[in-house]
Amino acid sequence: MNQAKAQEVLDLVKNEGIEYVDLRFSDPFGQWQHLTIPAYELSMDTFENGRGFDGSSIRGWQSINESDMLAFPDPETCFIDPFMENTIVMICDIYDPITRERYGRDTRYIAQKAEQYLKQTGIGDVAYFGPEAEFFIFDSVEFGNTGNSSFWRIDSEEGWWNREFTSSGYKIPNKRGYFPTPPLDKTHDLRTEMVTIMSKYMGITVELHHHEVATAGQAEIDIRYNSLVKQADNLFKYKYTVRQVAAKYGKFATFMPKVLPNDNGSGMHTHFSIWKGDQNLFAGSDYAGISEICKYAIGGILKHGPALAAITNPTINSYHRLVPGFEAPVRLAYSARNRSASIRIPMYSQSPKAKRIEIRFPDPTSNPYLAFAAILMAAIDGIENKLNPGEPFDKDIYSLPPEELQNIPQLPGSLEESLKALEEDYEFLLKGGVFTEEFIQMWIESKKEEINKMRFTPHPLEFELYFDI
Repeated sequence: MNQAKAQEVLDLVKNEGIEYVDLRFSDPFGQWQHLTIPAYELSMDTFENGRGFDGSSIRGWQSINESDMLAFPDPETCFIDPFMENTIVMICDIYDPITRERYGRDTRYIAQKAEQYLKQTGIGDVAYFGPEAEFFIFDSVEFGNTGNSSFWRIDSEEGWWNREFTSSGYKIPNKRGYFPTPPLDKTHDLRTEMVTIMSKYMGITVELHHHEVATAGQAEIDIRYNSLVKQADNLFKYKYTVRQVAAKYGKFATFMPKVLPNDNGSGMHTHFSIWKGDQNLFAGSDYAGISEICKYAIGGILKHGPALAAITNPTINSYHRLVPGFEAPVRLAYSARNRSASIRIPMYSQSPKAKRIEIRFPDPTSNPYLAFAAILMAAIDGIENKLNPGEPFDKDIYSLPPEELQNIPQLPGSLEESLKALEEDYEFLLKGGVFTEEFIQMWIESKKEEINKMRFTPHPLEFELYFDI
């Protein structure tokens, strides 16, 4: 714990008249949790000894007979919450109150261990991540599952179908949402407010924002690259801001990968590089200006891609996005510029400092602590074992004939397939104690429960297909 930073937080509370302190952490599956204490309850002792809470009520955590946990606020993550009155927020590390050791299912701890392991290998000092998390902003959302019904319905003023907004003349056609100006782009001002709040209050550097390909308010806000744990922290703040600003205007933001059946889904293309000192280890003189180390990192990610997908694409809905025809990759290949490949090497700049790879299959339902840590571990495995990714693939994969496609490995077609891949390939995640076998088994079992819930429930489309047979 940084005592000087802790004192800065205590001074901030006193000088700014802060009344409440919000303590936040993530459950294993990427949902932010919080508890709020009055500011007079915050002291140096809180930073040194933590704040107790019931861990048995958090999904995927403790059993009821081992429920007590401790949340230690990280003073370096402190920010003033613009959506709550006189409240500061700090992200917490979770400890076991008996052993006084870090809790193994705290995913922020897993991310911290991944950063430490990179240094231990001697390969590099820091891994940088730049996620592009896409999302939708809807005007109305309805869904429900009961004993005798199951349905969903969304609407958007932009949407070409316009159930509620039939008088609107400006509608974005299917797959025509990339970069149109207002009045077609009806969420510009909302995105601008999101960016202002991220920049002013959250300590996030935003590079740009724009409308995405799909109709119905699909959006993207790109944030500046950062180190693994800091960027994962940022992504939680990013998603919180997006949802809060949307709610402020009576709208609904979602990061679900596939919402509209016949339009593009929301991905989280993740830019990634490893540095040692002031040297970008991914820059070199090989194909597309990458280094041999970078090629090996690509080899590791491609080799472990099916298992990685269980963590980077962790929902049943994730695999509705990973289908041909909607700009989502389905084949494990790499290329410069080619957006149909799973890994792309951006060519915007020739500067060695800008050299990176873009991993295109992750989506924003992933827990960023786990997704970034797993990507790094796959890359390290590739570098240590000199895994050659083979030749780059510069053709449009979507338009290839079957005889050429059969030579390109494929991403899993379902969550069930990706979990099977993870069951067969997780040793690379265990190196350095970053992930534990116990955590991976919990993850697999929890995700299989989700699959069973879906398996036991008829889909509304089944009635259309089969009711009158």
